[in-house]
Amino acid sequence: MPQSHTIRTQVAIVGAGPAGLLLGQLLHRAGIDAVLIERQSADYVLGRIRAGVLEQVTMDLLDEAGVGQRMHAEGLVHSGFDMVCEGLRKRVDLAALTGGKTVMVYGQTEVTRDLMEARQSAGLPTYYEAQSVQIQDFDTAHPRVVFEHGGHTVGVECDFIAGCDGFHGVCRANVPQGAMQTFEKVYPFGWLGILSDTQPLHHELIYASTVRGFVLCSQRSHTRSRYYLQVPLTDTLDQWSDEAFWDELRLRLGPQQCASLVTGPSIEKSIAPLRSFVAEPMRFGRLFLAGDAAHIVPPTGAKGLNLAASDVKYLSQALRDFYLERSNAGVDHYSDRCLRRVWRAERFSWWFTTLMHRFPADATIDNKLKYAELDYVLHSEAGLRSLAENYVGLPLDFAQAGA
Repeated sequence: MPQSHTIRTQVAIVGAGPAGLLLGQLLHRAGIDAVLIERQSADYVLGRIRAGVLEQVTMDLLDEAGVGQRMHAEGLVHSGFDMVCEGLRKRVDLAALTGGKTVMVYGQTEVTRDLMEARQSAGLPTYYEAQSVQIQDFDTAHPRVVFEHGGHTVGVECDFIAGCDGFHGVCRANVPQGAMQTFEKVYPFGWLGILSDTQPLHHELIYASTVRGFVLCSQRSHTRSRYYLQVPLTDTLDQWSDEAFWDELRLRLGPQQCASLVTGPSIEKSIAPLRSFVAEPMRFGRLFLAGDAAHIVPPTGAKGLNLAASDVKYLSQALRDFYLERSNAGVDHYSDRCLRRVWRAERFSWWFTTLMHRFPADATIDNKLKYAELDYVLHSEAGLRSLAENYVGLPLDFAQAGA
């Protein structure tokens, strides 16, 4: 029979990706105890290749968590990005259009590494490779998380459960039927992405809308590039050799845009489907959903990690107020505050995705209308300003502003 034991903490965090780790670090610095529970190994979590563009809100949160030093030393500050449409190339000057705001290119893997190292250095409890995770009694004042770890059954008694365990996690799956409404849009294409140890095509990102499909030229450092191509959902990695990828990239961008392209072998290659998804509400008794557990955005515009970070900020502040100020206001309003910001980011990601991609069912007029809208955006100060302010991210206090 497996041995069992019970531990007591204030907050049980299910999921040790960047959202769960950031929440744990912010709570630790506020003097609030938390245990992290993750079904994957630490190496698996670190091996996931994800987004690499951080909004100012996320940068500030990493500083608040005490893990921003390497980000500032190695991250790349971008004050703009380029857009390409029908051969026209236009720089979107984020700093000039938003009063000096910028974004930071710093890979999610590096964010995760910094947070993991900080938690390990502080000796804080994290259970990796937790199996058969169950959340219990979250609609009472005494929630629990139970799981198997190293041949033992571990029970975690807590005041709150934070569900940071992603789209396929157990937390949202345990919400009673009828207590939650979901909204979803699945796009009829995916992103084929490769990572290569090559000099980036440009010192800033390039978003391109072409007759052959969308292209994103991104980067992780001055010597590591990340490129994406829009592909049908039916495509597989077996169909895409490195050579075929670079050839298609050249065809979409054209010889002028690719004059300085440096190619090389891929060190990671994947195809990611695109979807928009929101679950409402984000709180159920003593259970809170955060990040991908509650919402997914298409990667166009790089909102996924940044939205997770803003959820964590609202939740950490709510728990601080509960424990340190004896106030329930933050807990009670957590879902409403998050969702107002979530829906604005969902709208922007949907708009930017629709604008920049070719849809299989589009009629000729649809493509003409998209080109006309892009033409307007790129030649209108108002259009560029709207694009820029959404790209750099809405301020955290936006969710408290009037309708």
